[in-house]
Amino acid sequence: MNKKFLAVGALIVAGLFQFSYKLREEGMFPLSEIHKVDLKKAGLKIDPNEVYNPNGISLVDALVNVGGCTGSFISNEGLIITNHHCAFSAVQLASTPENDYLNKGFVARTREQEIEAKGLTCRITDSYEDVSDKVLGAVAQVTDPASRLQIINNMMKNLALEAEKKDPTIKAEVSEMFIGKSYVLFRYKTIQDVRLVYVPNRQIGEFGGETDNWVWPRHTGDYSFMRAYVSKDGKPAKYSKDNVPYTPKKFLKVNAHGTNEEDFVFILGYPGKTYRHRPAQFIEYQAKYVLPYTSDLYDFQNTTMETIGKKDKATEIKLATRIKRNANVMKNYRGKIAGIKGIDLIEQKKQEDSALATFINNNTDMKNQYGNLLSDIDNLYKLINSDANRDLWFGQIYTSTSLLNVAKNINIFKNELNKQPNAQKEIFFNNNIAKLKQTLNTIYEAYDIDVDRRIFKKMLTDASAFTTNQKVSAVDKITGRTTNNEAGINEYINDTFGLTKLKDQEYVYNTLLKSVKNLSGYNDALLNFENDIAKQITELKPEKDRRDGLLNKLMGDYVNVKEKFLNKNFIPDANSTLRLTYGYVRGYSPADATYMSPYTSIKGILEKGATGNPDFYYPNIIKELWNKKDFGPFVKKELNDVPVAFLYDMDTTGGNSGSPIMNAYGELIGVNFDRAYGATINDYAWNESYSRSIGVDIRYVLWAASKIDHADFLLKEIGVNL
Repeated sequence: MNKKFLAVGALIVAGLFQFSYKLREEGMFPLSEIHKVDLKKAGLKIDPNEVYNPNGISLVDALVNVGGCTGSFISNEGLIITNHHCAFSAVQLASTPENDYLNKGFVARTREQEIEAKGLTCRITDSYEDVSDKVLGAVAQVTDPASRLQIINNMMKNLALEAEKKDPTIKAEVSEMFIGKSYVLFRYKTIQDVRLVYVPNRQIGEFGGETDNWVWPRHTGDYSFMRAYVSKDGKPAKYSKDNVPYTPKKFLKVNAHGTNEEDFVFILGYPGKTYRHRPAQFIEYQAKYVLPYTSDLYDFQNTTMETIGKKDKATEIKLATRIKRNANVMKNYRGKIAGIKGIDLIEQKKQEDSALATFINNNTDMKNQYGNLLSDIDNLYKLINSDANRDLWFGQIYTSTSLLNVAKNINIFKNELNKQPNAQKEIFFNNNIAKLKQTLNTIYEAYDIDVDRRIFKKMLTDASAFTTNQKVSAVDKITGRTTNNEAGINEYINDTFGLTKLKDQEYVYNTLLKSVKNLSGYNDALLNFENDIAKQITELKPEKDRRDGLLNKLMGDYVNVKEKFLNKNFIPDANSTLRLTYGYVRGYSPADATYMSPYTSIKGILEKGATGNPDFYYPNIIKELWNKKDFGPFVKKELNDVPVAFLYDMDTTGGNSGSPIMNAYGELIGVNFDRAYGATINDYAWNESYSRSIGVDIRYVLWAASKIDHADFLLKEIGVNL
């Protein structure tokens, strides 16, 4: 037996005696499935209806989706707690070399000092409704894969529009719970005015940097506070000084006493995407193409941006969010690659699919209906793999090069403008130019010409090496002019970036987009290159739609058959809808003879700081307070220290960032922000032995807020008495 599993087994046996060790269920449970979970048996001390009550107010009503993360209301005046990294982009946009909130942090001691969190909104789940019969009923007689998927997508959009017409105060979305199998209509309330209240010093909020990202032990104070505002009549409204704090239906009580090892805990949040119910071919595609390509590309991009960011403070701030996002994905993807190999996941999936094939072939009815299912899946993935490199390249080209993204949006606008009758062009232009400028402004905020030149060169160089069946037409035009690809690409970039006016934001806004005449009369090589890219994507779209439609049908059938084979109903993969997961505060053994305790402390910050690694620099006041043992009421007696972060075996993924960690009484005792490196594979597979998530302990949040940033007014607002 593998020593690693022996070690884990020994810990479990020991835990049975020491802690009455409880094994938990895998799953991020949708609202519709929460009633099927025996939370009381697991350790919940309150009525499950207090967690989720479709007919009344419950803890679910304190949850928000903020900027793709999760947050929770912790006061009746719209105060939200989430992660530092969830507020990062808004803090970057608010920062300047003179007011460097990104690095120095920010505390608003009055409501007037609170800063607009640009780009962030709060989305609150209002209600949901299963609409699977309506969606699938529309395609019951449709056999063409592309048509089937198009009808499904249109049906999802139409159902959402119908819901919004019935209630104009909500935003509706139909989410695919199981690909090709089940669909749920969600109704959301959206708060448009969100403001920064308190963001710690970056050396606290991002302590450990990329060295510690996806790593345990962890000592990151990954928290921030925001506030939601609405108009005086209580309705959602854009940012205005006249707006007032939002009064939520429910807010979470903060328990300043934290947790102990083996305590029951649970999370409510908006986890992003998981892929637990996919065949071996999907995992192979991820491991061979998606994960290595994306992580290597982001590695190159970050090396480029970090180098160029050294030229001045303004450039460093401008590129910070993109670097952070890239680095997070890069390390996550490399963790997934290691995890897939480490547990031999592809072979596991192959064995599962082989057993499924036997089940199908041994049942006449199953064989008649699904006899070709697994071979059809295999043949489809052979097609997908055959041009995966080009497909991934197309997926990255616009986000990789800012000016090309600018060109794309201008070309789209010009094409729509040209479709208008001459008499209507001026009207169309005036009605839509502000929206175009708003889109371009977001792109220019992170634009640097030197970064663009270097990354664009890499993208062109990569495409020039693709096999014949994966050629990119626009790149072929460039390399076809010369026998030396590198020389041709260098010449093209020098000429194109030298001549394009798109690199000058002021010119674009004040001259190019000033009138229909100016825009219609302008063209350059970058716009032409983007037109060629868009043309090829359009030409390839029918085949891509056919494949996507076929995949949708096959995956729906795959889940159906597998549920029958295993005689169980699966929990739907995460899809950014509200979910519950539960577990226990618990350490683990990631390798032979290694045990990771579930708590870290301030002492660990000082120990890491002594290594000299810049990622471990911390504000001097932390050491001063620790030396004086000035822990206030936030000390954990067993540590004789303030706990900084802690581990638990809950089932989380991206989107759970900022999720409130609650104790058995539904009180907030931490904020989820990461997973251990071995748990990056959670998107594909979860196991209690290696899946551990990481949260910042509320005691460290409160200690830092009080002792370091003197934000006692916040503690008072959330009901914590010193």
